[in-house]
Amino acid sequence: MERFLPALGWLRRYDRDQLQSDALAAVIVTIMLIPQSLAYALLAGLPPEVGLYASLLPLVGYALFGSSNALAVGPVAVVSLMTAAAVGEMAAVGTPEYAGAALALAFLSGLFLVAIGLLRLGFLASLLSHPVISGFITASGLLIAASQLKHILGVKADGHTLVELLGSIAGHLDQTSLPTLVIGVGATAFLFWVRKQLKPLLLKMGLHPRVADILTKAGPVAAVIVTILAVKAFALDEAGVAVVGAIPEGLPPITLPPFDAELWAQLLPAAILISIVGFVESVSVAQTLAAKRRERVLPNRELVGLGAANIAAGLSGGYPVTGGFARSVVNFDAGARTPLAGVFTAGGIALAALFLTPFFHQLPKATLAATIVVAVLSLVDLGALKRTWDYSKADFAAMAATVLVVLLAGVEKGIMTGVALSVLLFLARSSRPHMAVVGQVAGTQHYRNVRRHRVVTSPKVLSVRIDESLYFANARWLEDKVYDQALANEAIRDVVLICSAVNMIDASALESLETLSDRLKAAGVRFHLSEVKGPVMDKLQKSDFLEHLNGEVFLSHHDAMKALDPVTTAEADRSARPANSALAKS
Repeated sequence: MERFLPALGWLRRYDRDQLQSDALAAVIVTIMLIPQSLAYALLAGLPPEVGLYASLLPLVGYALFGSSNALAVGPVAVVSLMTAAAVGEMAAVGTPEYAGAALALAFLSGLFLVAIGLLRLGFLASLLSHPVISGFITASGLLIAASQLKHILGVKADGHTLVELLGSIAGHLDQTSLPTLVIGVGATAFLFWVRKQLKPLLLKMGLHPRVADILTKAGPVAAVIVTILAVKAFALDEAGVAVVGAIPEGLPPITLPPFDAELWAQLLPAAILISIVGFVESVSVAQTLAAKRRERVLPNRELVGLGAANIAAGLSGGYPVTGGFARSVVNFDAGARTPLAGVFTAGGIALAALFLTPFFHQLPKATLAATIVVAVLSLVDLGALKRTWDYSKADFAAMAATVLVVLLAGVEKGIMTGVALSVLLFLARSSRPHMAVVGQVAGTQHYRNVRRHRVVTSPKVLSVRIDESLYFANARWLEDKVYDQALANEAIRDVVLICSAVNMIDASALESLETLSDRLKAAGVRFHLSEVKGPVMDKLQKSDFLEHLNGEVFLSHHDAMKALDPVTTAEADRSARPANSALAKS
């Protein structure tokens, strides 16, 4: 039963110490999550209470099926932005159709995550390289921050790209509300100060680290309380300060998303993108936190857990959710020991939905905007562009393209551009893999690149090492390259292809190897393989390639050289190793 319902495992071993740790962590995360949930719902174009709803049953769904003890699931900034971009094309903000499309998007995302989890297809997330994810999150953070400027300024503005947003805001600057600006800038400055300066100050005052940490995490709550009191005291809502307004009391009803085939077909691409982006972010956080406690996170089980959370969101008035970086780190640092901490957090959110919603009636939208700005700017890492440029120009191209397209054309187009460019760059790199002519390091059985090391080469044996698996994209290139090198020297009688780095030979590459063997045979040159890995040899033995091979397969390359040119190999074996052989540079 544990295999299908992982919660049974940790529930069986649950004890009082874990209960205390989980309860404390839940209190801290709940304090942090309430203002965040309200803010992210507005970012997604939904009523604020939807953020609370998306933080209830999804936490329970993940606790039942997920594998991380510290991951905190709920609304996050990037997924909220992607939700707004996807659903905004289907319906107008504030309409029942918009809310229904958000439910359908969450439900679809959940079904997709559960499906690929049960099929054990978690590797699909590797299509998103780290530079692409980093570029996407950085650009999304800038885009989200720009989208919140209208709330901080108190002006009306719209747009889905950075140019549209900034242009629209610039056109309405003359309508800036001074009270709103004061609240927005003040709340933003306060939250930045809390994030950077409050905890060290409290520690200097002698407070216990745990108490200082709780007070620091409660910074957004303090901003919410102070600004609500300010609105009430000075009637700022009558002076033009936009407030959240009435929030329905109570828990969300269990509802079904609209089962509209046309709507689902339109939302499916966005659901897949949201699922993959959310999974990559979530599993990265979960694995990082698990490693600190020597725990294990199972990616395919994570897919099912996140899928269950999103299905729960689609059935309880929410929208797509995933594991959040900030709240998961807070959950971990607060001492969460099991997923039950998430269930306790859901209980705290439920109490807020039942009893605290009237209090948020006069909460300024500028305060929620400040909460979002401070949260997302911590995700922006422009320095990664330079680091990636210094290390890999190809990865920089994928990262920069992702950033630019997200900012100038939108989130979905940006992530699809990044994925497409990453795949194309991979194909380009692997279609022209590194190939080296090698020789023997004197006095050893090691063979290294003739261009990097002082080595001994055979006058009649060409030794070639290919540092890539062989498949359709590089098969013909390898065939022509080896053939040209073999015929460039009339003394060559044998060619040995060293396969120590070859993990796969597909059907196209197999055909090219057969053709290469025949072409070399016609030129009077034998073709051999050495150091073929077991799984690759198993595949070759299922074909007739070995029967028609114009040469042999050797266990090691040194064996091949002893058999094909014993004189040169024996002389190299007896020679002293050069002092500057620099073996580590292979």
